[in-house]
Amino acid sequence: MTNVKELLLGMSSAVGVSGREEGPVSLAEKELSALGQVRIDALGNLICTVKEPRAGQKHFMLDAHVDEIGMIVTYIEENGFLKVAACGGFDRKLLLASQVEVHTDQGVLPGVICSIPPHLQSGEKPNPKIDEIYIDIGCGREEAARRTAPGDIVTFHARNREMLGGYLTGKALDNRAGCVTVMRAAQLLSKEELDCGISVTLTSREEINAAGAAAASFAVNPTHAITVDVSFAYTPDAKKDQCGELGKGPMIGISPILSREMSDQLIRIAKEKEIPWQVEIMGGETGTNADAIVPVRGGIRTAVVSIPQAYMHTPVEKIDPRDVENAARLLAEYVKEEAARHA
Repeated sequence: MTNVKELLLGMSSAVGVSGREEGPVSLAEKELSALGQVRIDALGNLICTVKEPRAGQKHFMLDAHVDEIGMIVTYIEENGFLKVAACGGFDRKLLLASQVEVHTDQGVLPGVICSIPPHLQSGEKPNPKIDEIYIDIGCGREEAARRTAPGDIVTFHARNREMLGGYLTGKALDNRAGCVTVMRAAQLLSKEELDCGISVTLTSREEINAAGAAAASFAVNPTHAITVDVSFAYTPDAKKDQCGELGKGPMIGISPILSREMSDQLIRIAKEKEIPWQVEIMGGETGTNADAIVPVRGGIRTAVVSIPQAYMHTPVEKIDPRDVENAARLLAEYVKEEAARHA
């Protein structure tokens, strides 16, 4: 498998807005095909069977959502400017004067989001709603209608790159970091002699309604699920009590909807194996695929492990690849231990 840093950069550079996840799914399919049988279901979920479950065995589903936030073209104005709707949650402060890319059947078109010069502003709202903005692709309506169409997706123009300190920054690390984590965990487990089933699911539409996770977990029918997402990493402008820290290890979730037994076991394993870890306490739903997985069929034991991330839902999301490596190690150690229990 490609090394973690290269895989993170490649996966996060791929375009995969909710409902149109083909780009990163195609990359992941090439990587995971070496580990097991891969199929793509009707919702665009990638499901890889690393170890086929047998009757009476435990079956572990390692899950991460593969989609990213973006926009969708809703209308072409008479002057050729594009109107859009959001696919997922945006920080509206980022919109004005941003560079974007419109992904069409004919290729990618560069565009910019309109911004009134400060000299001409007169009490305008500083953070417009998504349906109040216009995208300029540099042509009139006739040409715009020939080159693009309602339903085309739009993403921020972003350059994914490595920073000082080994950090990575760019778009869609939410949640390609989670995808790489479960892929790496599957690689660590693939050559182990284990009496259990293991499936990896890279699921669609989490930024919209987590329909992909619900469908995939119903199809896989695991006894245990761990979903890997990102969570908030501390920066000087954030609330420290609501954040983890970059480079301090994966964040193990504790929530009323999650399996406390699994959370406690993950914490114990992290301590015993000297894997850096942090805790994330949630009072109810987790805001991750776990919320959709837990009630499927008769209920699925589920845990959440998160990668600390700064600047979430922006084109400059920032992670530490060491947290991804440590999260993958933690998942692999958990599966090995749990598969051996009561075998």
